[in-house]
Amino acid sequence: MNIGIYIYDNAEVLDFSGPYEVFSVANRFLKEKHNLFFISEKDEVVKARGEYKVLSDYTIKSHPKLDVLIVVGGVHTAELEKQNVIDWIFQQTKTAKLIASVCTGIFLLAKAKVVINHSVTTHWEDIEDLKNSFPALKVKENIRWVDEGDIVSSAGISAGIDMSLHLVSKLYNEKLALKTAKQMQFDWKKN
Repeated sequence: MNIGIYIYDNAEVLDFSGPYEVFSVANRFLKEKHNLFFISEKDEVVKARGEYKVLSDYTIKSHPKLDVLIVVGGVHTAELEKQNVIDWIFQQTKTAKLIASVCTGIFLLAKAKVVINHSVTTHWEDIEDLKNSFPALKVKENIRWVDEGDIVSSAGISAGIDMSLHLVSKLYNEKLALKTAKQMQFDWKKN
């Protein structure tokens, strides 16, 4: 299984490092490991929030076929203007089994028409903006994540860890998710 996390300049650090840690820890308990990697638009250092520097494993043109795509949030407005990124996100719906977003990553999924009239969530600070920008979405408040089958969205920052544990339970089983949360010493909030 290939799990790709899309990162970009000014992405929120915990939005990508939280899910990465969850799937990385889950891998410790699996006989058949999943491949976990970062994807960025270009083959260059990504400067996340706070000047946190990350070098992705692949670009949007060079990654292996994805089973799971996680699109993270942060200062996402520049990403919304990149038609090649928006088109790439949409293309992943044709092959990926599951597409997820953390925080304001949902704006990119909405712009790519991955979510149209779905139930979704985002960071509490961006709820009104999401409702105004994409009025057909059913935006949920005061919830850690929303599961719409093959699309899952989470609220902000640390909620991406809760959502990722949910994804582990969905892709594998709840026992593995609980074991992962325990290993991380994380109090998993299951909505």
